[in-house]
Amino acid sequence: MIDPRRLRILRAVADHRTVTAAASALYLTPSAVSQQLNALEQETGHTLLIRSGRGVRLTAAGVILLDHTHAVLAQLERAEAELAAYAGGKAGEVTMAAFATGIAEVVAPALGVLRSAHPGVRVRVRDAEGDESLPLVLDGEADIAVAVEYRGAPGEDDPRLSQVPLYAEPFDAVLPAAHPLAAGRTIVLAELADGDWIGPYPSNPCHDMVLLACELAGFQPRLVHSSDDFRAVVALAGAGAGVALVPRSALRGMALKDVVVRPVSGPAARRRVFAAVRRGAESHPLIAPVLESLTAAALGLSAD
Repeated sequence: MIDPRRLRILRAVADHRTVTAAASALYLTPSAVSQQLNALEQETGHTLLIRSGRGVRLTAAGVILLDHTHAVLAQLERAEAELAAYAGGKAGEVTMAAFATGIAEVVAPALGVLRSAHPGVRVRVRDAEGDESLPLVLDGEADIAVAVEYRGAPGEDDPRLSQVPLYAEPFDAVLPAAHPLAAGRTIVLAELADGDWIGPYPSNPCHDMVLLACELAGFQPRLVHSSDDFRAVVALAGAGAGVALVPRSALRGMALKDVVVRPVSGPAARRRVFAAVRRGAESHPLIAPVLESLTAAALGLSAD
């Protein structure tokens, strides 16, 4: 009989690519993870992992078992959801990981909706960048992620997660007030090809979106200045350090000193935001109303 707790460890190792990283995510020691994997190999009668450089990779048998693991763990999530519903679980705590702008745009408004409609559901919010929240959900440290699409992100058909689309928003061009293209009109992105750029670090999902938009416009931006704080990006643009693409919602309420903000025509970055939970957990009586509240709060946000 295969122990499902060991299947969770197998998936964590597959997600994190090293025993040490998986152990850290699961709050276990590397030796404990190794022991559980050894026991799983004994239970299945197959070698499941082999060393690859500094990490590990799944064998063919490991890949087969991982495919079944996604289905087994999703079914366990559904079982927990049905048992909670049977027990009338209308009160309890849900942990949500979301990036800062997403918290302002949908999470905070959703909490207001939730408080009146489902007063027994308490939500703990964790600030996490758009690419950090999904691993937190997969590792069991959060129940819901509010995340953005990015290169390499799990797709809608990922067997580990269920996704709920929330909203999409464009990136606007932020230019120094003295820029030759600062006159009141829409910007064609290729017109900014020769200037210096300000943008997020490569670890930020918005970095890939900016690069992709520029690539579609036929050039690679010369990224001279880097910051993940959009207020800093706008301040640098105001100082004449370069131009930038910034998500529209991040500009709301910001002091736009010495800059102009212009919409972009043609190929442009667009940020798509979604909520994600472990597959099977979407019907949990504590999680379902939170997802409904997020969806309600997001209505109308995709309008340009």
